[in-house]
Amino acid sequence: MPVISAPHDFNEGRLFVDLEPIFGCPLYLKCEGFNFAGSIKLKAANEMVASAERDGILKPDSILVESSSGNLGVALSMIAASKGYKFLCVTDSRCNLSTRLLMEALGSRVHIVADPDENGGFLGTRVEYVRSLCASDSRYVWLSQYTNPGNWRAHYRTTAQQIASHFPRLDVLFIGTGTAGTLMGCARYFRQWHRPVRIVAVDSVGSVAFGGEPGRRMIPGLGMSMRPPLLDESYVNEVIKVEEAETIRACHRMARRGFLFGGSTGTVVSGAADWLSRHDSRDITAVAIAPDLGERYLDTIYQTNWLQDLYGDQILDPEEQMTATIPEREPATRKPDRRPQP
Repeated sequence: MPVISAPHDFNEGRLFVDLEPIFGCPLYLKCEGFNFAGSIKLKAANEMVASAERDGILKPDSILVESSSGNLGVALSMIAASKGYKFLCVTDSRCNLSTRLLMEALGSRVHIVADPDENGGFLGTRVEYVRSLCASDSRYVWLSQYTNPGNWRAHYRTTAQQIASHFPRLDVLFIGTGTAGTLMGCARYFRQWHRPVRIVAVDSVGSVAFGGEPGRRMIPGLGMSMRPPLLDESYVNEVIKVEEAETIRACHRMARRGFLFGGSTGTVVSGAADWLSRHDSRDITAVAIAPDLGERYLDTIYQTNWLQDLYGDQILDPEEQMTATIPEREPATRKPDRRPQP
């Protein structure tokens, strides 16, 4: 059992869930929510703060400021509290209430922007507010998760290597795309690996990260209202876009088997299950990444009134709920050497 003195010193990265009994396709889910920040964003936050400290950017009187839809804000709140920094998170109305309260409980300030940007999202408005703060007071330090190479380096050094050590015969990796930090870190690592790995980016319908028309997005975590500056599509083999209704159904399908995951995970799993259903997956080793758990979404994607108000009464009809746990086809057969390694 580890003994730690700082909350960011603990992060369980070796847990995978076999989703074949739930979705009827060969898919392992890497769970990134088992740390004190509750999400994969702890890795990027750790790397970016440590880099800023090494470079002398952060000083004792510095005030960290960051634009975040939620999870990075919590991770930075935790690290700031541990290291004695002040932190201001700039978010928007889509941020879950429990996430905002958690940041405040850790001693951070939260500013919520209300005006959408020209693409109908809030990212542009959030970023402009951060820039105005930095221009007004030199104590503000913006790590800028959207452009900071520490974002993708964190996953090159940790997430990708953890997957590689457990699945030496990995064929396809499904990664949700927000800032593209996780995507680019893992894609760069597996580009240099001993065997080809197909990198499938999963995005939300309404996001313009990979182009297309902007649209309404109510579930925070994945998707962008601008092209991610960190994104290099030459590392990506394929892009899948998932409707939010499918995200919600995937989340509820897993919850009915005892696995409560967040909205980003529902999007990635839905996209991965669809991809695997359209390909011969009998000999495929496939992994998807779950950025967080579901407790912070209890008042949104797991709340009936919220769902019905936004998506209609039939978003989760009774018949679908009853049959959601039954695989649609026989589980695919795996070769013995494609099981995860201990």
